[in-house]
Amino acid sequence: MSEPVGGKPSAATKARAHALWRENLGEALAVIRSHRLRSGLLILGVAIGVTTILAIVAILEGLRHKIEEDFASAARPYLGIQKFDDIFVGDADEEMWRRPDLTPANAEAIRAEARTADKVDFYVDPSRMRVLTSSREKTGLIQVAGCTEDFPEIFALNVSEGRFFTQSEVARGEAVVVLGYGPAKDLFPNSDPVGKKVQISGREYAVLGAFEERRTTFGRMSENFAMIPHTSYRRDFSLEWDEDYIFVAPKRGVSLDTCRDELISILRRERRLRPAEDNNFGIVTSEAYSKIASKITGAIFLALVVISSIGLLVGGIGVMNIMLISVAERTREIGVRMAVGATRRDMLQQILVESGTLTGIGGIVGIFSGLGVAWGITRLAHFPFFIPIPWIAIAVVVSAGIGVVFGLYPANRAARLDPIEALRYE
Repeated sequence: MSEPVGGKPSAATKARAHALWRENLGEALAVIRSHRLRSGLLILGVAIGVTTILAIVAILEGLRHKIEEDFASAARPYLGIQKFDDIFVGDADEEMWRRPDLTPANAEAIRAEARTADKVDFYVDPSRMRVLTSSREKTGLIQVAGCTEDFPEIFALNVSEGRFFTQSEVARGEAVVVLGYGPAKDLFPNSDPVGKKVQISGREYAVLGAFEERRTTFGRMSENFAMIPHTSYRRDFSLEWDEDYIFVAPKRGVSLDTCRDELISILRRERRLRPAEDNNFGIVTSEAYSKIASKITGAIFLALVVISSIGLLVGGIGVMNIMLISVAERTREIGVRMAVGATRRDMLQQILVESGTLTGIGGIVGIFSGLGVAWGITRLAHFPFFIPIPWIAIAVVVSAGIGVVFGLYPANRAARLDPIEALRYE
């Protein structure tokens, strides 16, 4: 049949092509039904690979949203003033290490002068963990940090029993402590901790209160801490490698950038820096911490997806092996079809449709099972569940594509069969 002028296929040619596609798809489904075990194992292999990838993607997406929610809900927007420019101390150079430490006087200057600041906390980050004891009970290693009375308001930590310490108790360096939910339950599992005494590295502290339970990404680890006045910490537990920070929560309606500019001005004046001198301190926004968490989950995501993709590669090799067997078994059938007019292109298309159908079905099965696995794990871990729609589309395309790519060699082998030799095949 001749093609119309201009090279465009005629309506009859298009109809024949569509009919051939339907025929090949029907043939592929018939082969699956006639070889259930073999086809089922291939579909299972592809489904497992897709399940793994899609479950990992959905779980990590939920984890990422959970971390962002924790950072967003655990604190108001705030600025962290520190000795170094970067969040990770390991990135600091020798010049940064020579910078002067932050001091309570710096925090008091900000509290007195900053018009954009609402709450100001001087925080001592301990360089070692400690064990708390009370009577016969004791905690594991927990973080005992120093702070001011503004700490719980900046980080939205609610005291469920008792109270937090006051400005006057900070100023006097009182031996008082507010326990996190974890150590409060460890030391006083069946009683109210308020008013009790605890030992912190051999020093006695009175318990003023305990924080309420928080369900965060980091689980029980985020509950294992205790807070004492920074003045008490410096007197009783100060170590060389402790790090000092100043956390500032802007007033409502004030942007972080506006507050940051004012803090820089105050600290430069406090530290007597000349206009030509660089800042000898760093300021990090609360948004930077959530971005760091996103980068970490992104790196984990990439590594796990690459590792789990090996399963799909193995499935592709299985496709090639099974399609080679299928071509060998159907050599005589292929010869008959070519003898009655089927072209090499027709045979190539038939085998590719068959392999693509097998892996496509495996991909669809893997999508549903992957989402089911992700839903179950996110429910147990208290993560939000998100359906990664772009990745579902990718899974369908990739699974079918694997069938096409790894089916090319068997399909090409079938298309190159000599019809006469194929008819003689037993």
